[in-house]
Amino acid sequence: MEQYDVAVVGLGVLGSGAAYYAAQKGAKVIGFEQFELGHVRGASHDTSRIVRTSNFAPEYVALAKSAYKDWAELENVTGYKMLTTTGGVVFFPHDSPTPYSDFTKSLDAQNIPYETLDSQEVKKRWPQFSIADNVTTVFTADSAIAHAAKTVSALQSLARSHGAVLKDNTPVNRITPQSSGGVIIETPKGRFQANKVILATDAWINKLLAPLNTHIPVSVMQEQVTYYKPSDPSAFETDKLPNWIWMGGQCYYGFPSYGEPTLKAGRDLSNNFMTPEERTFVHSPELLNQLTSFMNGFIPDKERQPLRTITCQYTITPDRQFIISPLDNNPDIIIGLGAAHAFKFAPAFGRVLAELAVDGRTNEDISKFGIPKAATLTSKL
Repeated sequence: MEQYDVAVVGLGVLGSGAAYYAAQKGAKVIGFEQFELGHVRGASHDTSRIVRTSNFAPEYVALAKSAYKDWAELENVTGYKMLTTTGGVVFFPHDSPTPYSDFTKSLDAQNIPYETLDSQEVKKRWPQFSIADNVTTVFTADSAIAHAAKTVSALQSLARSHGAVLKDNTPVNRITPQSSGGVIIETPKGRFQANKVILATDAWINKLLAPLNTHIPVSVMQEQVTYYKPSDPSAFETDKLPNWIWMGGQCYYGFPSYGEPTLKAGRDLSNNFMTPEERTFVHSPELLNQLTSFMNGFIPDKERQPLRTITCQYTITPDRQFIISPLDNNPDIIIGLGAAHAFKFAPAFGRVLAELAVDGRTNEDISKFGIPKAATLTSKL
């Protein structure tokens, strides 16, 4: 068996980032992806993702600040424009389950500038939105858009440029810790040895943890976004409309025109539960009708038409917290789970995983991102 310093299992955006940053640090890296690189079975494909510092908890705002520095570093080393700054608004209706003060307090704690706007100011700046008078809006000028598929591809190219070996269509069947340290990785294409292994396997995490008598409770669901053709695409360019999030009883989010003359929108957490094996890749007409009804009231446009609906996969951890941590009972195995809201943090998230694997520590505060108490160490009997 060939020996590696770090093995990464799962090459979506988080695993690809971990492979790049570990290789950049001089580690001998191998990465495994069970499907083709850039596949559509997970959560890292398609086009736009919102990048923002605004968040409900200060630990996420702090990590987002670091991520912005990493995004800038990626732009420098690739020569690509990784982020398109649009500004971002988060709308809090009066019955929002999340008070807007959670966001403003977290932004204040990290010295992030923002504005709190009433509905009249929102209508003045962005007449495309139609909101009630009792809606409070938090605006952050640094919010941006990242291209999902291009980001993953760039991270994989950077990893390879630093010597990482990336194997696609290579599922990992088993991870076996060694009493002397390190792990054995078993695949249909051979066995490999590594000092540390990073599991960025999202919905498939427990298949590899089960033989280790560990289980992390996650919920998996098929989600969807829809691209609409507006009657006047010029009114929705990135310099005329910010990205947006509606924090009502049901949470919606969306984007200005980005790369094509469309509006993209979706509902967060529609609870369309299924396993990866059960996933249909067929969108729900009910969810599409629900989204379209919301959009008709929120951004009125009688001539707007839905063009296409794309599905993706959410993997939700307890309390939707990130998990960035070695296993307590197997510290050579490091878990990276993003709970379906990690893309904005992707370069920092991957870098921290690499730092844990190569250096054994990170300067980022990940104290809230440990293995959840709800995770169980199952009986060996």
